[in-house]
Amino acid sequence: MEELQRTIVTLVGRAQDEDGLVAVEYAAEGLRGLELHPKAMRLSSGELAERIKEVFAEASRDLQRQLAEAADQAFGEGDNPLRTFGGPDGPLEQVQEAGVAYDRAFQDVMGELDRIRRRLEL
Repeated sequence: MEELQRTIVTLVGRAQDEDGLVAVEYAAEGLRGLELHPKAMRLSSGELAERIKEVFAEASRDLQRQLAEAADQAFGEGDNPLRTFGGPDGPLEQVQEAGVAYDRAFQDVMGELDRIRRRLEL
């Protein structure tokens, strides 16, 4: 486990858009580097923002892949706790899915209560 912890702090996810205008480095502490080619300034603010978000997400996925590989080496693929939940974001994704289901159920209940209220006022 100590070896894995030492390895994690050295991992850096990297990504670059296909035009080479945006490059991102993402590590355990968060965004480590953002490079914008001078030609990137010719893009609209919306296009540039979208590219940054896309490249940032790719760098994050690269870091997650590296983290999973490091955990596989430390624990073995069969015993890797990160794979139990589908990766480091697995539990978060499960919570988000539960939140979406809750919101949907809440909206259904509120809609039904609104229909009942309207019928009673008639």
